[in-house]
Amino acid sequence: MHRNDGAQSRHTGPVIDNGSPGRPDLSSALRFLSELIAWVATPWALAPHSVPLAVASVVLLVGLPTVFATPGDKNHVLVPVPGAVTIALVGLQLVAAAVSAWFAWPWPAALVVTAVALSTVVTELPRWRRLAPLGPEGRPSHRPA
Repeated sequence: MHRNDGAQSRHTGPVIDNGSPGRPDLSSALRFLSELIAWVATPWALAPHSVPLAVASVVLLVGLPTVFATPGDKNHVLVPVPGAVTIALVGLQLVAAAVSAWFAWPWPAALVVTAVALSTVVTELPRWRRLAPLGPEGRPSHRPA
């Protein structure tokens, strides 16, 4: 879970979300909803073709963001990665949710999922702007000019 109080974490340094402690903001709630949808819709869409692929999709969609994270974005980071990787992992979840919904469910449900995914992108932009310049240490990476 994200710490929202801006406090210093003993593991990763300052946490970048600045919402109310204990209360997820709209961005976090939409991101979580999109992740849940991806975890359900992707294997649902893949299972008729390949059960092992459906299982692998859940392992990847749940496992990658659990293992790889940007310090400062989560309290506990197993494998530190630059902010761009965290952004890409969220993008993967959003694309998986939206695309899989069109293959797994009737079009009205898929349309709602697509709207949720697009809304998540809009609400995630401030977080992505904070994450983008961060290196795997959770500090801005210095790139040569």
